[in-house]
Amino acid sequence: MHESSDILKSFSNLDHDRVRRTGIPEAVFAESKSVEQIAAALTAFVARTGFGLATRVRSTDIHSILQLLGPGVRTEWNDVGRILVVRKDGFDIPPTGGRIAVLAAGTSDAPAAEEARVTAETMGCAVTAFFDVGIAGIHRLLKPVETILKDEISVAVVVAGMEGALPSVVRGLVPIPVIGVPTSIGYGYGGRGEGALMTMLQSCSPGLTVVNIDNGFGAGATAALIANRVAVASRSK
Repeated sequence: MHESSDILKSFSNLDHDRVRRTGIPEAVFAESKSVEQIAAALTAFVARTGFGLATRVRSTDIHSILQLLGPGVRTEWNDVGRILVVRKDGFDIPPTGGRIAVLAAGTSDAPAAEEARVTAETMGCAVTAFFDVGIAGIHRLLKPVETILKDEISVAVVVAGMEGALPSVVRGLVPIPVIGVPTSIGYGYGGRGEGALMTMLQSCSPGLTVVNIDNGFGAGATAALIANRVAVASRSK
């Protein structure tokens, strides 16, 4: 622990109060950090708040990170979403009552969808996920829409690459906010996500909000904020 503290002092000033202040826990963006820095930050969060979250973890680093975390913690590694949740033994995230749906247009969009799902779950939400329901086979949307309406979902995160049309279609079918996540999936011009982003920003379906390309974390966190406020309002009636 002393070594971890020394590493932290050299590169980081963690915001342990963020979840109380903003409703969203601070996450360790792991993509550009060393395994030592990632493990040190997660260890500090677990010691202070009971759990830690790291996004964009390199799959080649996960074994080393887990070894550095040591005993007394539980880990949940999502290889598809490249997201790691670490919890102190005996610590559970209390459910808030918030209900969210996550829809991924194609299998290639699953990483951003899983990042959104796990993020929302760390904020206490129950998440129902649907994969490979893009507009090329639009009949596949029937079951997700039916579930969203039946289960009184408060907000939907819809992830799509290529032309990025799925969020607009979903928003035209359900009476809840939709958060669109463009992904860097596609061909040629616009194939790094710009095409999907442009489509979502130009949507004619009011009630669709758009996050940046591949930003599953931002979408999941925003969806959880909305769903959690809805849950609070419902309990106060």
